[in-house]
Amino acid sequence: MESKHAVQELSGELFNQGAITDWEFARFRQLIFDLAGITLSEHKKNLVAVRLASRLRYYSLANFADYYRMLMNDPPEGELQTVVDHLTTNETHFFREPRHFGFIKRHILDNRTSQVPIRCWSAVCSTGEEPYSLAMLLAAHCGYTSDWRVLGSDINANVLEQARNGLYLNSRQAEIPKRYLQKFCLKGVRSQQGTLLVNSKVREHVRFKQINLNTSLPNIGFFDLILLRNVLIYFSAETKHEVVLRVVEKLKPGGHILVGHSETITGISDQLRLIKPSIYQKV
Repeated sequence: MESKHAVQELSGELFNQGAITDWEFARFRQLIFDLAGITLSEHKKNLVAVRLASRLRYYSLANFADYYRMLMNDPPEGELQTVVDHLTTNETHFFREPRHFGFIKRHILDNRTSQVPIRCWSAVCSTGEEPYSLAMLLAAHCGYTSDWRVLGSDINANVLEQARNGLYLNSRQAEIPKRYLQKFCLKGVRSQQGTLLVNSKVREHVRFKQINLNTSLPNIGFFDLILLRNVLIYFSAETKHEVVLRVVEKLKPGGHILVGHSETITGISDQLRLIKPSIYQKV
């Protein structure tokens, strides 16, 4: 994440060069909606300018209009994905919203034997903390030899690369229960000092895949548990409806889907019943 000082410095540079115009912002606002289904509010104008300024410098372009025209007419390979990577928000941490993990343990895992296969999907996994949190919970309950798997997906290619490494700064360890930290994480030494690594036995049960929830979903199988948390707030009502219906198709009957505590999917699908706020079960 860019420091406040760096953002202020960059914002000043943009001001000197000429900030993004309303016309330019409207075009990029529509572009990120078309690519990812994300709706940017009016007050995100400066954020777009700050995050895309490096692309102007990279291509030696005079303004955002020139960059937009390049994207529309002859985009370099991978540049549209770069726009998505720059404009998506990736805020996450280990065991975020602890009540959800308590529910998963008490009402899902404690009612299953370790011999019963279980498949979980973290549908917007960012840098991987959410799927690894699930994996630690599953490893603690089922052990390493049981048939459990976690899929982590995101539209942002850069964060997925970080997630696959399973390597995090030591500052994140306070988020992990101490017993899990000791059992499932390794402390970095020498060149990796100041980091922690999710151990290989946990990582073997987790895979990552780039998935755009705003398009038809790939063949990823079906899941007993899906976490679709803290992303629906970025979608329009129509996009949210479409995304939820797509995701619910991948949920097994009796399976659970969890959304963020500030989100609701009540009324979108008649296949879902509300268990408690933010927690639904497929009937």
